[in-house]
Amino acid sequence: MTPTLSLSVALLKEPSITPNDYQCQDILAQYLDKLGFDCQFLYFGDPSDNATNGKNAQIKNLYAKKKGSDSTAPHLCFAGHTDVVPVGDESLWTYPPFSATVADGYLWGRGASDMKTAIACFCVACDEFIKNYPNHKGDISLLITADEEGVAINGTHKVVLELARRGECMDYCLVGEPSSTDTLGDVIKNGRRGSLNAKLIVTGKQGHIAYPHLAVNPIHELISALAELTATKWDEGNDYFAATDMQISNINGGTGATNVIPNDVEVLFNFRFCTQSSAESLQAKTYAILDKHFKDSKATYTIEWNLSGEPFLTPKGDFVDAVVFAIHDVTGTDSRLSTSGGTSDGRFIAPIMDAQVVELGVLNDTIHQIDEKVAVTDLEKLTQIYGKILEKLIA
Repeated sequence: MTPTLSLSVALLKEPSITPNDYQCQDILAQYLDKLGFDCQFLYFGDPSDNATNGKNAQIKNLYAKKKGSDSTAPHLCFAGHTDVVPVGDESLWTYPPFSATVADGYLWGRGASDMKTAIACFCVACDEFIKNYPNHKGDISLLITADEEGVAINGTHKVVLELARRGECMDYCLVGEPSSTDTLGDVIKNGRRGSLNAKLIVTGKQGHIAYPHLAVNPIHELISALAELTATKWDEGNDYFAATDMQISNINGGTGATNVIPNDVEVLFNFRFCTQSSAESLQAKTYAILDKHFKDSKATYTIEWNLSGEPFLTPKGDFVDAVVFAIHDVTGTDSRLSTSGGTSDGRFIAPIMDAQVVELGVLNDTIHQIDEKVAVTDLEKLTQIYGKILEKLIA
């Protein structure tokens, strides 16, 4: 096995279903320690919550750093996560999900593409870079969490807050999320939309459906407001982002009986928003629409908001150019910039560390699926790409 494949196999054999890391970060720390990295484990959360996988479960995080020879040179951080999603029905897998089987040119297993193999590529790329550039100018670090696939409370977010408290700075951060679509490196993420969640509760008055004048139907009172919310154009988007989108994910109301007007109805909805809007502006517009529709209503409403992450963007410049160059140099592929998809831990790193953030990893065609896998040849190419990025930015 090549060094990248060997390290990938070792990581994939660990059943690190979120938020458990098992021995993944220990394996990484042992590898990086030999390269001269200062490895620190950072724990956040309450250990008593771990038995039930509570929202505040204690999370193990690894921050490893190797300083360069020039304190004025840039700092490049590789960021990723060792936790994986549950495997589902194991009997449906071609190979056991934590067997790390190499077959038919692929490495099979949970985490093969999302995203343990990218972390292995980080490490081997750093190893080869340090051998070729023992006096490299810039700092190199790895930020690895076991709390990305879950609630993401005590993982990367807490780590970067602690690093900022220490006065730590990052210039560039490469997140190893599986960004590629059809071929390795065809898509890189240079930003992500923000995510704002809302729980809207409209309260009326319960009553018999045959006597509506004695009740207030909250569903009826809500309909026109929802129609306007879903029809509203929140912004125009920009050169990097599509326009902000609002989607309703759940509506729940009623007692289960056909002859009872419910007392209240609950609606869950989400904004995936671009840099043309903010959480505050979206909230203000939502309140304005609801206030208009409920001004003369006997029903009332309340909203609970939860901001999962602000949007971030790394425009074309030295970092994006270095990533695009490295991909083309290794694969011949001309990469396309994208800000689509869900959220990533880049949403914490970009604003708190004031860093340029780009996501580049293997193909995402089997992420979270049964029989998740990655092409073995792509692992060697991705290791080379990461190495070229290091050369371009901090050698």
